[in-house]
Formats: sequence, C-alpha cells, structure tokens
Amino acid sequence: MSLPKLQSPLVLIHGLMGFSQLQAGNFTLASYFPTIAEALERAGNRVLIPSLSPTKGVSERAAELRAFLLAKSPQEPVHLIAHSMGGLDARYMISRLGMAPGVLSLTTLGTPHRGSSFADWGVSKFSWFAEPVFRSLSIPYEAFHDLTVARCQKFNAEVLNDPNVRYFSIGGEFRSGFSTPEWLLPHSIVLGAEGPNDGVVSLASAQHGETFEVWDGDHLSLVNWPHPFGKKRGMIRDPIPRFRQILQRLLDAGFR
Repeated sequence: MSLPKLQSPLVLIHGLMGFSQLQAGNFTLASYFPTIAEALERAGNRVLIPSLSPTKGVSERAAELRAFLLAKSPQEPVHLIAHSMGGLDARYMISRLGMAPGVLSLTTLGTPHRGSSFADWGVSKFSWFAEPVFRSLSIPYEAFHDLTVARCQKFNAEVLNDPNVRYFSIGGEFRSGFSTPEWLLPHSIVLGAEGPNDGVVSLASAQHGETFEVWDGDHLSLVNWPHPFGKKRGMIRDPIPRFRQILQRLLDAGFR
C-alpha cells in the first residue's frame, strides 16, 4: 500500500527520553520512528526529524523545536506529527512561541494532553531520591513534572489552539496481561484512574483537536518500536496503513 505525497515537509517529533537516531559513526543503531521516515521519503515526502532534549520541560523542548524549524524550513510551513510529549512541545511552540504561521497541522500520537496518572504516580513515589541524583549529574528532570495531571491542566488553560492550525489526534488502546509484563504496572495505574489506555496515556487524555482515532496497541507501538517478543505475541503491525491514514486525512482536509 503506497503512501500519499504531500507538498509540504513532514516533521516527526519524538517524546520523552527520545531521540532522532542513535548512531555509532556512520552506522545507525536505532531510529525513534523505525521504517516510518524511510517509507514517507520513498513516497516523495520531505521528512524532518528534530532531536530534542530527552528530559527538559515542555517550554525548553518547544524552544528547541522552534529553532530546528527556523533552521530547516524557514520559508515553508510544515505538518507536525508528534508522539507522546512531543505533542505538548508542538502545541506550546505554536501557541506561545509565535510559530503558528510556520505550521499547517499537528497530529498527535499518544500525547497526554490532560496528563498521565502514571506520571503522577512516578513523581510521588520517586522524586524524593531521583531528583537529587539527576541534579548531581546535571540531568534535567522537569519533563516528568510537566506530564502530570495538574501541570497539564494548567498547560491547557494557558496554551490554546491557534485557529489557523489544524489539530488531529490518535490514541492507543490495548489490554495488558501476563503476556505483556512490561506494561502491567503503568497500564493498571492509568486504567484505574482514567480508563482505557496504551500503557501510559489514556484515550481520554490523548484526545485533542477536530478528529480522534483509536489505534490498537501500546504506547511505543504507535511509532512502530520493535519488540523482541512481538511476533510471538501478535504485536507486530505494519505501520504503513496507519500512516497512510494520517496523510490521507491531511489531503481530505484540503492540504496538498
């Protein structure tokens, strides 16, 4: 199934503790959007992938994203496709950093627009000893606080959608069990507090903008992260049909 080609650049934005690519010399060890960027480019799309601070707060990551776009696409507005925290960075950049004229649309994948109760749990349980360690190593940690429910409630009151930018969203849902032990704890915490979720972000929190679509899968499968036991668990999905839907939605919205 081929992917559509859009005239404007596509920007893929990673989430918390993310990266664009991990490389050893000229060899790429890992990509945050594995096979997706390559497929988009094969269809003739221009793809840009910023590398933001893994753990800085939303406002700082948004400033980094702004600087990247001004350097890479200063004259041409772009379509943003953002995973997880990257969606908050993009919203802040558009609304608070004067970048609305440079953005045509924002599609968020598993973004905790209303925060995540797992972030609340993590901050309440571990900040007392984790933050001093982070400070001693000069590692920022504001991102973990920015993903809490209270911070995102304040964020939504201050960061408003721009009427000239189109906003779309996608959330993930799956049932965690003993076949997915890595998700048992966070999934159960979010399920009890917020309902159906992708392991860390609930459907209720992921919904934002004029359309909302639910994908089957966990938080990382939304961007096609490989899983060592994925085939045995039936977790391997072809990401191309899903990303085709994203691009087709943009075409249907009038973009070319």
